[in-house]
Amino acid sequence: MRRWYGLDEVPQDWGRSVVTIGVFDGVHRGHQRIIAHASELAHARGLPSVVITFDPHPDEVVRPGTHPPLLVSARRRAELLAEQGADAVMVLPFTFELSQMGPDEFVQSVLVDRLHAARVVVGENFRFGHRARGDVRLLQELGEKYDFEAEGVPLVANGDTISSTAIREHLASGAVEEAANALGRPHRVEGVVVRGHQRGRALGFPTANVESVPHTAIPADGVYAGYLVCDSDRYPGAHWPAAISIGTNPTFEGVERTVEAYAIGLDDLDLYGEHVGVDFVAHIRGMVKFNSIDELIEAMHQDVAKASELTQ
Repeated sequence: MRRWYGLDEVPQDWGRSVVTIGVFDGVHRGHQRIIAHASELAHARGLPSVVITFDPHPDEVVRPGTHPPLLVSARRRAELLAEQGADAVMVLPFTFELSQMGPDEFVQSVLVDRLHAARVVVGENFRFGHRARGDVRLLQELGEKYDFEAEGVPLVANGDTISSTAIREHLASGAVEEAANALGRPHRVEGVVVRGHQRGRALGFPTANVESVPHTAIPADGVYAGYLVCDSDRYPGAHWPAAISIGTNPTFEGVERTVEAYAIGLDDLDLYGEHVGVDFVAHIRGMVKFNSIDELIEAMHQDVAKASELTQ
């Protein structure tokens, strides 16, 4: 599987291919259906399949500060797209110059001149070109002009319409199970483990304080069952059941919202500086301000027991 960052990395001798394009935030089950369809078409024709995605999110360039919380980081998105069976994944830098391209110019410079598209598969709500003037119908018309076929595919899986917006809404309400069902896997928050107030360690539950990637979609405040994931030289392929807390630590009058994960039963991990993922499996309870430290500790024991039950 090839990975390219930008058009310049496409080999000069690259032949015809089947291409699918989209932001693909979340690489959810609807996206997976589109990519699988494109791959099937490509293999039937004896052609390679290429997935194009964008970084940063187009809204960040077109309307700074208005883009939605991101379901996956750019790095994670490229990894997930690669897992879907495409022969190549291109991360296309979304620049101001790209945003100014008209639909025809975009199609010619990206799909025709570099990827030699024979067929293009997109979501049925796909928009492209300056001010999002292009839609599936225009893409089909341009296909007739430039000798490729184009089709829009519904973002549906098992009869259900899947959307990144709906997944964000699930996460914002703490419904991580529903989000996982739409994604086809648990939602993950990624980041580097940083030093916090170390209250968890003092209470007997040393947590990894995860400084999440900017603009990450973080579930609602509360306690969750899930997994702490790490794949470093020190902890290759680690996937530990975890109790996860999101919030401001109201019992301690905290003000900074944090994501903390306790790898159940592992009290001697040294994760500072490690890049980790926190996967959310189930919601356990909302965030509560306890009247005493003893009440908090008792609740934490119950949370860990429940998280262990849900992840075994």
